[in-house]
Amino acid sequence: MAASRRRGHCITAIAAVTATAALTLGLTGCDAVDKALDCVQTADSIADSVTDLQQAVENAADDPTRTDASLDSIQSNLGKIGDKTDDADVNKAVDDLDKAVDNVRTALKNGDSTPDVTPVTDAAGELTKVCTP
Repeated sequence: MAASRRRGHCITAIAAVTATAALTLGLTGCDAVDKALDCVQTADSIADSVTDLQQAVENAADDPTRTDASLDSIQSNLGKIGDKTDDADVNKAVDDLDKAVDNVRTALKNGDSTPDVTPVTDAAGELTKVCTP
């Protein structure tokens, strides 16, 4: 239930960002809007991966490979954002999320089958905020 509420909040936030980006099209030029939309779309993919990660950690005993797949997906999408922006706030949010993902990987390698993913969730939320044009 809580995961579906968080997902709903993410979807609402992303819809608002997309609407804002569309409204600023005439004011900022196509290149800036394209970058903002890329950021929003990738942040949406990351939000999906974070939800998958939360579910994978909750069900780690059933399928421990899902956790790795979710972490891989988040890091792949982070690379996409980092390659497309020179915005310092976005780059910091990407770095923070990447570090949080690394910490979860380290916890898993050290035998923690249910690592705390709150820092990943928080960092993903911050990334969504800074992707707002």
